[in-house]
Amino acid sequence: MAEKPLLKVENLSVAFGENTVVTNISYDLFQNEILGIVGESGSGKSVSSLAILGLLPKRISKITSGKILFREDDLILLPEKRFQDIRGKKIAIIFQEPMSSLNPSMTCGKQVQEMLLEHTNLSKKEAQEETLSLFEKVKLPEVRNTYNKYPHEISGGQKQRVMIAMAIACKPDILIADEPTTALDVTVQAEIINLLKRLQKETKMSIIFITHDLALISEIAQRVLVMYKGAIVEAGSVEAIFKTPQHNYTKALINSRPSLDVRLKTLPTIQDYLSGTTSKATVTKKEREKNHKALYSQPPLLEVINVEKTYFSKSGWFSKPHGFKAVDQVSFKLYEGETLGLVGESGCGKSTLGNAILQLDKATKGAILYKGEDITKLGKKATRDLRKDIQIIFQDPYSSLNPRIPIGKAIMEPMQVHKLYNSDQERKEKTIEILDRVGLSEAYFDRYPHEFSGGQRQRIGIARTIALQPKLIVCDESVSALDISVQAQVLNLLNELKESFGFTYIFISHDLAVVKYMSDQLLVMNKGKIEEIGDADDIYSAPQKDYTKKLIHAIPKGL
Repeated sequence: MAEKPLLKVENLSVAFGENTVVTNISYDLFQNEILGIVGESGSGKSVSSLAILGLLPKRISKITSGKILFREDDLILLPEKRFQDIRGKKIAIIFQEPMSSLNPSMTCGKQVQEMLLEHTNLSKKEAQEETLSLFEKVKLPEVRNTYNKYPHEISGGQKQRVMIAMAIACKPDILIADEPTTALDVTVQAEIINLLKRLQKETKMSIIFITHDLALISEIAQRVLVMYKGAIVEAGSVEAIFKTPQHNYTKALINSRPSLDVRLKTLPTIQDYLSGTTSKATVTKKEREKNHKALYSQPPLLEVINVEKTYFSKSGWFSKPHGFKAVDQVSFKLYEGETLGLVGESGCGKSTLGNAILQLDKATKGAILYKGEDITKLGKKATRDLRKDIQIIFQDPYSSLNPRIPIGKAIMEPMQVHKLYNSDQERKEKTIEILDRVGLSEAYFDRYPHEFSGGQRQRIGIARTIALQPKLIVCDESVSALDISVQAQVLNLLNELKESFGFTYIFISHDLAVVKYMSDQLLVMNKGKIEEIGDADDIYSAPQKDYTKKLIHAIPKGL
């Protein structure tokens, strides 16, 4: 007799207003199974999981057809009171962004304890002991300390562990993990994946693991559903999906991620696959060597010499301030037309170093020479003039754009500040030209930031940066929040602009596959110091330091 599914989704459709966002999806989840659901933003994967928990926004969404059967109950028909007994206790969820899911005004321990008091018969004392035991189970450091800390006092990886502790507190039958590792370092991501696998083995709970990264799915799931535009386009075992993908969309998801073995001239995008226009052209070792010979025969554009950045903090009114070195004795050279990759885990000092180069946060010691001049000694006016030459592309374009200013004006603004071109009409023409260059049309000129997708907003951020025709651009985690295919488009765009305008990049990221694809030289940072520096391909093929080996080993490879 065939095994009965623990959860059965039958012909589920969900609409937001007039728009159907999930169309007739059906799948089973069995006891003691990890099921992966993969797809990009807007594919319907998170909406369908929120439908399982009855968490869809009531006023603007509705389930238009289908059933969600958990054991004997159809969850769609359950009254709210009954649902409250299931939500959190029988079916739990870990959200993508722990900072916005945790209550900032409650200590981490109290938040997990509250969950236990709500859904179990434990006393306050027993709930506290159980919380400490859960914190040990999810491998949080100094559990009693963490119990009394607020969410802002712990790292991103630790916050995610608190969320996992909360989710497994009531020993649920099903755990939904919705993009639980997206914003995390590759090493922390590997730890969270191993933790979920270990907990699943111990508790025999079933997990629905949602992500846009197919390589990551291969590390954790047994079966995979691939979603595209609200429908399931492919389903099967991890091995079948990876080794013999049937749908072009699945093939595109597998191949849009930069390879660690082959250096393609342009990354294939979803559109390339769906239209059958993928290019397999690669950059040969000889071409790379020839390019590097030309790059490194010129004087450096930027020279960082023994740079340090120390932050001071006081723990009390009368205590002495104690220093923390975020950047410690860092030296390197950067050449015109080069891309220098800067990698390391959160807190290693890479963004602090980027900010010191940008003169947004002055270095405590050392020299930063730009075209031979020490920019740490510049006055206010000279620093302002330097801004035209050294620009940044931020990680989150939405928070770096003014929501009240149309994007055309936002791109024109830096041109006005630096008095580029003779009139606003000329600036507008230039802006339209730049929008076209980054793959956006003139029709977008008067639209506001909220009217664009994440990938489009990142293009607007890039357009605003290149409007000043800078020499050096710091890309600070500028593709880490993007879907894999949008990431491929943005990386292709950055390389194309580099070729056309002769830009020099410092590319900061915790995604090592992306950094390797983009970089000529690679600089690995750990605890404020340079751990390893050299040619990107050489470091990946033969890392010298244990820390670098650990970072490379943690990259999800796929099957």
